[in-house]
Formats: sequence, C-alpha cells, structure tokens
Amino acid sequence: MFQGETAITIDDKGRLAIPTSYRDQVARECGNKLVVTYSPFDSGCLYLYPMPVWERMRDQVNALPRTKSVSRNLQLKLVGAATFVEPDASGRISLPASHRSATGLEKKAVLLGMGDKFELWSEQAHLAQIRQTLTDADLGDGLLELQL
Repeated sequence: MFQGETAITIDDKGRLAIPTSYRDQVARECGNKLVVTYSPFDSGCLYLYPMPVWERMRDQVNALPRTKSVSRNLQLKLVGAATFVEPDASGRISLPASHRSATGLEKKAVLLGMGDKFELWSEQAHLAQIRQTLTDADLGDGLLELQL
C-alpha cells in the first residue's frame, strides 16, 4: 500500500529518485520493476504501477472491445504508452522524454502514493487539482455517506 505526498526533483536527464521510504517496498513487492504510463484522466499526471498490479490492469484494459473509442483511448494511453523502468543503484528511474513533455513534467514534481500505484504530477497540475473543491453536486449518493 503506497500512500503519501512527496515533492520530487527531476534531474536534467529525466531521472527521479524513488523516495527512500518506498524503495524496500518497491523491491519486495515488484522486484524493482515498475511501469510508467499516462493517466487517462488527468493531463499533468503519469501513473507508476508495480509490475504485478500493472499486469492485471493491462489485461483488463486489453480485454475491452476495440470497437469502442473509449476502449481504444484507454488502450492507447495506458498500454500503448507503457514503459518499463527499474530503479538503479541510487534508486532513480528514468522517465521517457515523450512522457515528460506530454504531461508538462519539468524539474519540480509531486509523487503521490495512491494505494496500489503511484501518481507523478507536474507541480502546476498538482496545485490545480489540490485547489479544486468538491461540491454537493460532485458527490453521488454513495459518497455522501463517507465519514471524512
């Protein structure tokens, strides 16, 4: 289970260091194998999946009917853009330039532990998301009963 928010610096070569608090867990749970791909929901965000989680999600997405445009879009953004990465001896991973460019990830970013995966946000996109507030109209009946 990944959780928490960490300010991250991306170096000039497009590398970021996995926070030390997650390194053992990443090594143990996925053999140091992660998959980087686009978020299909947010333009300033990449998803980082541990390999076992990725394989289950990939198979579910690929099973969707390709005759539907939303399915093809998910397959394109998640599966088609997926890149395998492994932390080096210093715990750094390299992000593809195409992924950084498409999401606006530059020197400053935010890594969020989201349970079964990480989300990597550009600093600007993360700030915009955090500053949004939910209204009653945003909450469905199921969410109204949450004790936040």
